[in-house]
Amino acid sequence: MKKRLNYFQVANNALQALSGFAPYLAKSPLDKSLLELIYFRVSQINSCAFCLDMHTKELRAMGEEEHRLYLMDAWREAPFYSDRERAALAFAEALTKVSTGNVSDEVYNAAAAQFSEGELVDLAIAIVAINSYNRLNIAFGSPMPVGSYKVGQFAAKN
Repeated sequence: MKKRLNYFQVANNALQALSGFAPYLAKSPLDKSLLELIYFRVSQINSCAFCLDMHTKELRAMGEEEHRLYLMDAWREAPFYSDRERAALAFAEALTKVSTGNVSDEVYNAAAAQFSEGELVDLAIAIVAINSYNRLNIAFGSPMPVGSYKVGQFAAKN
């Protein structure tokens, strides 16, 4: 997508607030690779090229196995995601695809069985954050060229 405007410059104060999620989530007990898997899957759903590039690079730098990335879109059928990852992915999809309905009791209960209450809130915050960035990029185009992201470029500063 062609860049329409540089929302980093136009909405700097709002982006500072949104970027506040990163240091919060950096202190979360949730595994960082799980968070990156969630960011990757939500970015797939939202078709956000910049975020897909970013989170693919971050996952690969963490040692993520290529085949798990290749088959992420079919995670329900693929045998190499843990029950915890599956619960998080289902929860992420339900919170992202809100036009298809609310988070079902089945999805919520599966997530609640895998995550503490605090972790579940952190997971929801992570999903809200990546959806926000995806939507900004979709609306205005990425302020940076797709493919230009360098691992750790937006690392949270505590």
